[in-house]
Amino acid sequence: MLLPLLCTAALLTATAAPAAALPGPPVVRTEQGLVRGVTHGAYTTFDGLPYATPPTGPLRWQAPAPAAAWQGVRDATKPAQRCVQMPAPGTDAGAVVGSEDCLYLNVTVLATKPAGTKRPVLVWMHGGAFLGGSGGDYGAERLAVQGDAVVVTVNYRLGIFGFFGHAGLGAALPFGLADQQAALRWVRANAGRFGGDPGKVTLFGESAGALSICAHLTSPTAAGLFQRAVLQSGSCSTSFPRGALAPGTPGYEPFAPQADVWTAGAEAARQLGCTAGGGEEVLACLRGQSTERLGTAQLMQSFNRPAYGNGLLPVAPHEALASGRFHRVPVLLGTNRDEMRMFTGLSLAAFPIRTESDYRARLAEAFGPAASAVEARYPAARHASPALAWAAALTDRSFACTTLADGRAIAAHAPGVPLYAYEFSDADAPVLAGLPANPGFPYGAAHGFEMPFLFPSFPTQRPLTGDQSALSDRMIGYWTDFARTGDPNSAGAPRWPRLRPWSPLEPSVQSLAPGPGGIHPVDAYSAHTCSLWDRLAE
Repeated sequence: MLLPLLCTAALLTATAAPAAALPGPPVVRTEQGLVRGVTHGAYTTFDGLPYATPPTGPLRWQAPAPAAAWQGVRDATKPAQRCVQMPAPGTDAGAVVGSEDCLYLNVTVLATKPAGTKRPVLVWMHGGAFLGGSGGDYGAERLAVQGDAVVVTVNYRLGIFGFFGHAGLGAALPFGLADQQAALRWVRANAGRFGGDPGKVTLFGESAGALSICAHLTSPTAAGLFQRAVLQSGSCSTSFPRGALAPGTPGYEPFAPQADVWTAGAEAARQLGCTAGGGEEVLACLRGQSTERLGTAQLMQSFNRPAYGNGLLPVAPHEALASGRFHRVPVLLGTNRDEMRMFTGLSLAAFPIRTESDYRARLAEAFGPAASAVEARYPAARHASPALAWAAALTDRSFACTTLADGRAIAAHAPGVPLYAYEFSDADAPVLAGLPANPGFPYGAAHGFEMPFLFPSFPTQRPLTGDQSALSDRMIGYWTDFARTGDPNSAGAPRWPRLRPWSPLEPSVQSLAPGPGGIHPVDAYSAHTCSLWDRLAE
């Protein structure tokens, strides 16, 4: 069971206030019926569009069914409720947040129709540890306007509602991932109606959203649903060692064998008093439980790992990638330079790492016999504090080097597939709203800190500076150019080389930082001591 630290950053965010609407609301005919959106100057939004039937009552823990058609014009002026999720820090821990009726998406597009060529489509899968978040938390207007693109943000089932398993369900699909594929089918059917090109769909996401995209890259049921993939701070090989989040916490693998999810499901049924009869009777009892009874923190956290061993994920995604079983589409993947500082910073008040003795105790729990080898490469004296040394070691082990390893796997099996990598490296990036201040522990370029550069309304503790705004412009250009052509490069931008994972010491990971010379290729393999982590992973 994963601690809520993994989803706190997503839960701390809030949707920005929408821009003022102009008269003359636009109407588009979707496959299901007419929808009326809102125009905000240069861009138009269509929010709360259903892409599947509400998964409630007997449809709880069923694969998503297509949304029903409707008569008349449906209002699409505000996002739908978020899916049931972990309550935000500081709120009533017993209160249910969100609704089971939540399978909706939001479309943002330029207010003017495209001249001739259809626009590329970017489909965003939010992060939040498969426990929190919502598509409505992300204002996509800059990506749509500056990038001349159609942007879709998606809700999908979370926690026990999205990733529950039980022997009575058999090898059921991970419902949250099945929701995402249903949304992609909706995009394929409807993108053209919003000026988008259904043959140029880029799937992009951060953290759990990136893990989702890794799953779809290796999922046979996702074939043909997207043509490019962007993975931000999450890869098929991402994992945490024991004690990474706090002393005593177990190791974390983002995907679980089907049998493990069945075991958790049997335990949940026991806790809920649903044990009498056969599988159908148990499921009927479970489906009869209220949203409030199921949506507890304990039960939600018991089901935040998508299962493999089913039709959507036949094998673990990292195994599929390593054996070449993935879709041949252009891939852009990357991490932030100081990923684990966010997680470490969240727990420092409760679990301080003040001394070298504290640091060595954490290393011993995480790495066992290899702890001395790790300390030799990450001595506390080489960092401003033992806590920063700990965060650096975990950043490299869990994010930077696993992402580069996945790049090697893609290149080994599909050398002709365009492959690009980045490292977001702004040491003074704005701190996300709600994160605690820790004296002597700067967050740097921590997990999630690139989000305001792509979604400028994303809540932070201060606005972007002028140089950071210029970096935001460039990143939006890179992401949307990649969506348009499968190559992030365009005239006038610093050149972004293809990743050369077979030559790891060659600078081919694009560093993204503000200011003159801040964007340039770097040797991330050496900078993150990946030779050590590759050896320890053998």
